[in-house]
Amino acid sequence: MSLQVGLSHRFGGFALDVAFDAPAGLTVLFGPSGSGKTTVVNAVAGLLRADRARIAVDGRLLDDSATGLHLPPHRRRVGYVFQEGRLFPHLSVRRNLLFGRWFAPRGAAGPDLDRVVEMLDIGPLLARRPGALSGGERSRVAIGRALLAAPRLILADEPLAALDAARKEEILPYFERLRDHAAVPILYVSHAVPEVARLATTVVALRAGRVAAVGPPAAVLGDAAVAGGDTASVLAARVEAHEGDGLTRLRTAGGAVLVAGIDAPPGAALRLRVAARDVILSRARPEGLSALTILSGSIAAITPDDGPTVQVVLAMGDDRLTARITRRSLAQLDLAPGQSCHAIVKSVAVAPGDLGRGPGSGP
Repeated sequence: MSLQVGLSHRFGGFALDVAFDAPAGLTVLFGPSGSGKTTVVNAVAGLLRADRARIAVDGRLLDDSATGLHLPPHRRRVGYVFQEGRLFPHLSVRRNLLFGRWFAPRGAAGPDLDRVVEMLDIGPLLARRPGALSGGERSRVAIGRALLAAPRLILADEPLAALDAARKEEILPYFERLRDHAAVPILYVSHAVPEVARLATTVVALRAGRVAAVGPPAAVLGDAAVAGGDTASVLAARVEAHEGDGLTRLRTAGGAVLVAGIDAPPGAALRLRVAARDVILSRARPEGLSALTILSGSIAAITPDDGPTVQVVLAMGDDRLTARITRRSLAQLDLAPGQSCHAIVKSVAVAPGDLGRGPGSGP
């Protein structure tokens, strides 16, 4: 299934004009506050009637301003996960979940209650009321309620924005499961680069009401014109071994990466985000460093920034690793496209939030 969106809308001093396709998987609307992300999601949900719109899920039209079609929200079969969860405080978790079933058409295909409870690990919570849940637990229940409505599409508007770092780490694996196992498109709003790198299969970057870029997270987040100071690389990695000193060795196309020990079995597929500012380059393979990760590749591109820095992109198999260095360093190293080069990354620069499960890596 897929989502097609074409929208134009003006209100106050803001004009929105976007068009994009969201294929199966999890598509992130990414951009700063005020770029139009929530406006797009509300239009898809039917909460906003845009001046001009054509919105379809798997070919089924939800909006078509050319013919005057505008399905009301309750007929769109959209599961909406809000920032606050919006659970009914007087109902138990079980009854909140079953409330979602009321919106599922008779005979509609969708997961049953037991499957949702198992996937989200909320069995011990079923008898509680929302006031007795943590922020992460409320988010998981809200996801479950959306799934049980048998939606054609799931919308999530910055669902982690109200959570602290620990609760975000608790809930992110469940969104990874949702991405990998839900049979419907997911449109997810975020301005947080780590979330985008970890969850997205497709990124739609918005700037001032326009689409600035569309593509896989590695391509969009590696584009300095889009990501700016948050430019990062997203590398495919597999767990190779857990070392005796508490480190885990990952294998990438450019070599081994050592990170603080993680809870994943050998062979597990992961995504690894590396910020461009955390990469040091060397023409020769360095020795005698405290940094344990040295990756090898060839220079694919050198792109100047507006200021005193440049972006140097290394090709490592199918992956690309971006480093931000000064123009002076570029000149001193005499770097040019096509040269072999080594990238040094501190293990401590890779935080737990920079690692996520790769799509299709198992339950």
